[in-house]
Amino acid sequence: MKLQISVDPGSPEPPYEQVRAQLADQARSGALPVGYRLPTVRGMAEELGLAANTVAKAYRALESDGVIETRGRNGTFVAAAGEAAEREAAAAATAYAQRVHRLGLDRRAARAAVEEALRAAYGGA
Repeated sequence: MKLQISVDPGSPEPPYEQVRAQLADQARSGALPVGYRLPTVRGMAEELGLAANTVAKAYRALESDGVIETRGRNGTFVAAAGEAAEREAAAAATAYAQRVHRLGLDRRAARAAVEEALRAAYGGA
């Protein structure tokens, strides 16, 4: 299996976000199976012609999202993201609900804010 990542220097998306999004998509689709060992930060940076800090930023974001996990000197691997992603989403939803309640928004206004945010994040109507 060969990792397929490309960076478009003309894209409005920053390079780290392009790397992050492509790795996340491939991990979530199964194109990169759970346990797949990713290249080192330096190796990926050299392969893509990027600064190591750019790739490190993408890896940190992916690790924070539960998509990958670093096992010390053993390397960085695709994680079993399903359960971790669901737990994080539930925690974010709980924090949001508590916050809008403290702000005094009713359920309708809170739902409308969520729907607008989802439209912005996912695109479309």
